[in-house]
Amino acid sequence: MKIAVISDTHNHHANLIKALELIESENIQTIIHCGDVTTAETAALLDGYQVILSYGNGDFASGEIRETLEKLNPASFAGLVYHGKIDSLRIAVIHGHHYSQLQNLIHSQQFDVIFTGHTHRHGESRHGITRIINPGAIGGLRKEERSFYILDTLTREGRFIFLD
Repeated sequence: MKIAVISDTHNHHANLIKALELIESENIQTIIHCGDVTTAETAALLDGYQVILSYGNGDFASGEIRETLEKLNPASFAGLVYHGKIDSLRIAVIHGHHYSQLQNLIHSQQFDVIFTGHTHRHGESRHGITRIINPGAIGGLRKEERSFYILDTLTREGRFIFLD
């Protein structure tokens, strides 16, 4: 199964819609969002997907965001940190602004993959058995490339997708 990993939307609806069109073309049903959706209106654009969201430092309306996601799909999750499995892949999702929590997850070696955002910089690294993937940012005020990540949970192969 393929999943999409996005982060730091910051209410940039046009880029989110571009990303969702690409995600839909891949027949992806699950989106992991590493935080900073920012508003419930932006979360509503994720209709039709199961969403696993880790709140970011810009998600001040976290209760409204959670309610919106759960109304759209009761299987969705919204919280500070997510731990779980997709297929046989052990994952954690955290925004990354609580750096010590991120480091604890990494050093625990309990996860195959940790998805994190916050920096707006796409990248992938490894610490022991754990891959750490930052999909980059969909929105924001900085000038970095806009990107997200697609991962096949069975083959564990992934790639960054860059928006124009």
